[in-house]
Amino acid sequence: MSRAFIISADGGSRGNPGPAAYGAVVSENGKILHELFETIGIATNNVAEYSGLLAALRKVNEIDPTATVEARMDSKLVVEQMSGRWQIKHPDMRELAKLARDAHPHDLVTYKWIPRDENSHADRLANKALDGDVSTDAPLQKNFLVERLVSGEKPTVIYFVRHGETILTPERRFSGGDGSDPELSHEGIAQAEAVAKELGARKADLLIVSPMVRTVQTAERIAKATGLKIELDEAWREAGFGEWDGLKISEVKELYPNEWLAWVSSTAAPAGLGGESYEDVAARSELALTNLVLEHPGKTIIVVTHNYVIRSLVAIVLGAPLESVFHLDVLPCSITTINTWGSDGLRALRGLSERSHLK
Repeated sequence: MSRAFIISADGGSRGNPGPAAYGAVVSENGKILHELFETIGIATNNVAEYSGLLAALRKVNEIDPTATVEARMDSKLVVEQMSGRWQIKHPDMRELAKLARDAHPHDLVTYKWIPRDENSHADRLANKALDGDVSTDAPLQKNFLVERLVSGEKPTVIYFVRHGETILTPERRFSGGDGSDPELSHEGIAQAEAVAKELGARKADLLIVSPMVRTVQTAERIAKATGLKIELDEAWREAGFGEWDGLKISEVKELYPNEWLAWVSSTAAPAGLGGESYEDVAARSELALTNLVLEHPGKTIIVVTHNYVIRSLVAIVLGAPLESVFHLDVLPCSITTINTWGSDGLRALRGLSERSHLK
């Protein structure tokens, strides 16, 4: 009878890209057999996560090349890509995924997403590796970014625009990607006109838009001011709030006290029955960002999207814990600017929730 292993893997980058490391644990019958951790130089979070998976699969194959494996990770991106449900467009990710598939027979491996707090052992190992080398690697992260900023290499510039106010916005009601899809209010239309005028002066090449009514109505004003064609993309749809959609925060607290507490306490908890978690939104938003940059390198792009999407991306770009989304606010018709450089995916936040055009 073949042996069965459970592996958990994680990775992290202090800078994204910056000094990076992976951690992985190989277990059998509830017993930990191996702890693996190593720095990998300057890399992105995704490269570090894939590296942890690769190290663990190679270790299992070394022990028993006929064993079955359940690979557990808190990276939804890696789990979905390795399971074959999401495309892999980034060349570095494709190469790492191929190495992982070749490391152990792919038909013997299943992938399972787990919340971050259930992957703390692998995360701790990755940080252990980083902490042992951070004094020498940390300056490299800073110099790497500064060098890129002054090199003259043209970045891909993305202006993320949150849509204008709807009738639900002033009351802070949940309004998700799976909900009632309200139109802009009169105030929201005025906000859209103002941000359109600002963006008209920024000379963008593309206008990518979430297909919801409020984002399309905002984008229509931007299209008129810029002369750009609206390109709808489902990837930029707002988070789903399930049964909470349309409710005020006070109503959710009253009707769903336990679910509300879980949601504000963990980025892994979904927003109501049928809703998405912050981790879900972050995973699909990062994939959308990566694909956008790969498809349009060096372009200036306007993306009209939503509050939770933009907040998740800001946390990812800063390399901050995803819990930082609880401390961010993105105002209606504000502009958040992200620059990216080269095939290595270096990212920088250049502006957050700018609204000078509305004064």
